[in-house]
Amino acid sequence: MKILANDGISEAGKQLLSDAGFEIIEIKVAQNQLVDFINKELIDILLVRSTTQVTKEIIEKCPTLKLIGRAGVGMDNIDVETAENKGIKVINTPKASSYSVAELVFAHLFGGIRFLYDANRNMPLEGDTRFKELKNSYSQGSELKGKTLGIIGFGQIGKAVAEIAIRLGMKVLAYDLKPIKETITLSFFDGKNLHFEIETISKEEVLSQSDFITLHIPAQKTYVLDTEEFNLLKEGVGIVNTARGGVLNEKALLEALDTGKVAFAGLDVYEKEPSPSLKILMHPNISHTPHIGASTYEAQERIGEELAKQIISLLT
Repeated sequence: MKILANDGISEAGKQLLSDAGFEIIEIKVAQNQLVDFINKELIDILLVRSTTQVTKEIIEKCPTLKLIGRAGVGMDNIDVETAENKGIKVINTPKASSYSVAELVFAHLFGGIRFLYDANRNMPLEGDTRFKELKNSYSQGSELKGKTLGIIGFGQIGKAVAEIAIRLGMKVLAYDLKPIKETITLSFFDGKNLHFEIETISKEEVLSQSDFITLHIPAQKTYVLDTEEFNLLKEGVGIVNTARGGVLNEKALLEALDTGKVAFAGLDVYEKEPSPSLKILMHPNISHTPHIGASTYEAQERIGEELAKQIISLLT
């Protein structure tokens, strides 16, 4: 069987699939050329990340497709309903990248509470002439320990975020679209384990009681954080979004940043990718990354292996 890994695949995943007899084509085919390429090459399996859109048109016009794989958690770039109606299997890797995304959340949080998003802009420009002034500007940082972290979306990534937060001595509040009661287990180098029970509460409670908010919810038809939700927040809260651009109203975020309701934000995803709003990109109190939550070597290796094992299990 032929596999088109349109957004790439790790060496570990590639090796597993090759050993199982699959032929892997690892080139980037443009969105508007996918149908012709898949049909010409008689592709059986299409693997994508977040860039390639597997639309209804592609699924309906490519009769050779037997499986579509998403290297990541969400599947909002795949028309899952159409695929399943045509008998095409759709898989993803919900666990493989969770910890990498969770660590990026805390990279933004640590950077936010110590003003690194601003210091890293100003020190190269003015560090040699205004060192003392900059030192004074950035000397009112705070600690995460003892603070409350609100997690919106308590799936695999949300749980990984909770684990790190607990390790840091934070209080964790969580909300999900459905009620969840979860045991978070911390494992240590000496083999000991500690267990913490977390039960989801209402979104309003999470928003009003948290010092920091982090989003881990799939794409929705409406904003999860809009003006109404921003009004519920504490003064000076920090917000991180590594979920999807459309879950947060960027205009409302800018207004909240300008009034001080939100002290800082960390964004890995944007409403208009790959061309985010200049107002968002230029705001001095926003830390930016270009949708790289799952983009660590370790996560990509795990994703490739998980995809490969699922494909082998389903199609051999």
